[in-house]
This record gives sequence, C-alpha cells and structure tokens, in this order.
Amino acid sequence: MTDAPRTAPRATDLLRTAHTSALAPAVLDAIRAMLVAAFDGDFGDEDWDHGLGGVHAYVEDEHGVVAHGSVIMRRVVHAGRAHRVGYVEGVAVRADRRRQGLGSRVMAALEEVIDGAYAFGALSASDEGAELYRARGWQLWNGRIEAYGPGGVVHLPHEEDSTYLVPSAGRPLPAAEKGALMFDWRDGDVL
Repeated sequence: MTDAPRTAPRATDLLRTAHTSALAPAVLDAIRAMLVAAFDGDFGDEDWDHGLGGVHAYVEDEHGVVAHGSVIMRRVVHAGRAHRVGYVEGVAVRADRRRQGLGSRVMAALEEVIDGAYAFGALSASDEGAELYRARGWQLWNGRIEAYGPGGVVHLPHEEDSTYLVPSAGRPLPAAEKGALMFDWRDGDVL
C-alpha cells in the first residue's frame, strides 16, 4: 500500500450492495478484474469462488469498480456449538483510490449484514489489511484455528495470527480458552 494522502470520497462514488444472484455477469466480471489487479494478480479461481454466494458491497466511480468486499455464510464450531458466521472475503480497493475511506465504507455495509444475519463475523487479514479491521473493532482471535477436512480435523497454525472476529448485534464473541474455532472445509485456502 502506498502512503498517499487521505482525501474525501468523490460525489460520483456509489456504494451498492447485492447478493451474488442479483449481480449481472458484467458487474461480476468488473469486480473480479478489480480484485485481480488490486491483489497484483495473486487472486485466483478459488479465491473468487470463496467470495460468491453471499452479499457483495462495492463502490463504483465514473471509471468502474473501485472497492469491494463480500460476506458469505460459513459454519464454525466452537465449544460444541455450530455457529452461522458471516465470513468476509475479497476486500480490496483499486490502487489509485486507496486511503480515501472506501474500504471502510465497504466494511460498514458488510458489518450491517453480519449484525443482521450471523452470530459473529470472521475474516483472515493480510498484514496490509489488518489495520483497517482493527480500527473498526475487529479482534484478533487468540486461540487455535482448525478446519474439518476430508480426512478429519486439520490444525491451521498459519491462520492463528491473522484471523479476526467481530461481535454481531451485541452478542459475545467465542472465548479462546473454551476451545478452537473449527471452520468448514473448502477448496484452496481454507480461511
């Protein structure tokens, strides 16, 4: 990320939210192209698939999509209870529009969805993105991370320093001392 000066959003910036099923193929293509560019090409088919099937929040300006994030449902087991969790995926801002509050606008829209539909929110943050999430009240999970894999439970130690949670509508977050967070399995990066 560059340390460009922070400027106010433009009057032409339009925030939209929609379920994947309501987005036209051209809009999905534009979102995907922006994500590939924002992640410097390190955004593949499985990454794209992980962000589909939920609610997308994205900002458009006169040149196209400039910011995006989605929240999808995942099952997470903690202390013997399965939770419906709003898992945040594909959060990025086009390089020329970073540090203008667009990521915060996208996250605010996704957090509304989490508050209305899920037990809590979760995400796996890059080093660059962690500051945004912490500033918005997301908390680093200080416990064990696991996933239900095809061969049984798999420990994911590489996710234990990048998994963040946010409470939903005043509900308490899981307590690390009561056990691991066990995520449902998926192809590619599990988290």
